[in-house]
Amino acid sequence: MNIPNLFTLLRFLLIPVFIYYFFSETNYSIHISIYVFILAGLTDVIDGFIARKFNQITKLGIVLDPLADKLMLITALISITIRYDIPIWILSIVGLKEILMICGAATLYNNDIVVPANVFGKLSTVLSYAAILGVTFNWPYNRVLLYLFITTTIFALIVYVTNFVNIKKHQSINLVKK
Repeated sequence: MNIPNLFTLLRFLLIPVFIYYFFSETNYSIHISIYVFILAGLTDVIDGFIARKFNQITKLGIVLDPLADKLMLITALISITIRYDIPIWILSIVGLKEILMICGAATLYNNDIVVPANVFGKLSTVLSYAAILGVTFNWPYNRVLLYLFITTTIFALIVYVTNFVNIKKHQSINLVKK
C-alpha cells in the first residue's frame, strides 16, 4: 500500500465523518463538514500528484481513487438535496453519470484500458465543489453554480461515452483482424 492509496482510503473514511457533521445540530458542525469535504478534495489532488510525480500509480489506485471521489460527491449532493431542498433531478443526472462512469470504467478496466479525465470532467469536479459550497453557505448565484456544474457534467458524460464507444469499436475491429 503506497501513499497515494492511503490518501484514497482516507477519502473513504472521510465520507461518514462528513455525513455526521453535515447533519449534526451542534455549533459549527456544518462548517466542520465542509472542511472535511474540502480535505477530501485536497487529498484527491495530493494523491494524484504523488502518484504521477513518483510513478506510484497502481491498479488498486486506478479503481479506488475515482470510486472514492464519486462516493464523496454523491454523498455531498444527497446531503445538500435533503438539507437545502435541491431539485432531485440534479442528483439524478449526476447519479446517472457516475453509475455509467463506474460501469464503463469497470468494463474497460478488465481490458487494462483507462480513459483519462477530460477537460469537462475536471471543470465539473471544480464546479461541483463550488456549487456544494455555494448552496451550503447560501452564496449569491449558488443556483448558477449548480446549473454550470450540471451542464459541465452532461458535457463530460457525452465526451466519456463517445470515448468509450470509440474504444469499444476499436476493440471490435482488432478482434475481427485477429
